[in-house]
Amino acid sequence: MKPAHYTVLAGGTGAAKFLRGLVQVVPEEQVHVIVNVGDDTDVWGLHISPDIDSITYALAGKLDTLRGWGLVNETFRCLETIEAFGMPGWFRLGDQDLATHLTRTHLLRSGLSLSETVERMSKAMGVKARVLPATDDPVRTKVETPQGMLGFQEFFVRDQWKPEVRSVSYAGATEARAPAVVLDSIRDAQLVIIAPSNPITSIGPILALHQVREALRCTRAEVIAISPLIGNAAVSGPAAKLMEACGYEVSPSGVARCYHDFLNNIVIDVRDGALASSIRYETIGVRVTNLLMPDDIAARKLAEFIVLSDSR
Repeated sequence: MKPAHYTVLAGGTGAAKFLRGLVQVVPEEQVHVIVNVGDDTDVWGLHISPDIDSITYALAGKLDTLRGWGLVNETFRCLETIEAFGMPGWFRLGDQDLATHLTRTHLLRSGLSLSETVERMSKAMGVKARVLPATDDPVRTKVETPQGMLGFQEFFVRDQWKPEVRSVSYAGATEARAPAVVLDSIRDAQLVIIAPSNPITSIGPILALHQVREALRCTRAEVIAISPLIGNAAVSGPAAKLMEACGYEVSPSGVARCYHDFLNNIVIDVRDGALASSIRYETIGVRVTNLLMPDDIAARKLAEFIVLSDSR
């Protein structure tokens, strides 16, 4: 009999914070993290996987939690030299971080899949959880603006998510396939958790994979989402702006609507408790607690709330 495991769909800083709490509540080796690859990009000929790196760095205890990305105690001497040559430096790759991207790019070019590469690198960093790219195929989030179509990193990092958003799409998602290990993780999970991540650009590219969405509909496990919104504002990042552009109400109710076809329960903040009855009316259960995670203690309390609620 396979040991029980917890499957988390994840991307971004909110997911990284939550996972740091979850591995204090359940054994880390029982945690499977299905990670967004829609943010992946190429910089200086290197394959960059921002969400995979943030999740892996967080689980390894190496994430710079003040910035919310990159490695702690990072330096940027290579970037400074690149800029001195007149090259654009808006994508902030640190010196230690470069080692990650160089290694990943080398392993991919040697013939390994992204899943195989991530498994090898996460183990080398001491991560016991299973970090699973949602797909090994190229899926890229595209943001349509009045000035044209932008890659997600151009929109989010270079332009600091200021442009007006007309639509969001996931290039390559129709053709992409989820690895069997991803689908098995969802189907065989004790509990499936949608992390407090941007529903459009962190979770959306994962759900754009038809096989993943179907597995979520069919799993016997409870599927529970943590709202990344409190009231009509995101805890961090452009989730509110992107949800509005995609036609969703900017509220925890809108988050529940994003996942309505497979979601059993949603966790919302105590300040949004009045919304519980309207969400329940849509056949989705609601649990209410404090969602802010200023530190690992708060993240552990949130994880305990979710895991212990599931066990009752």
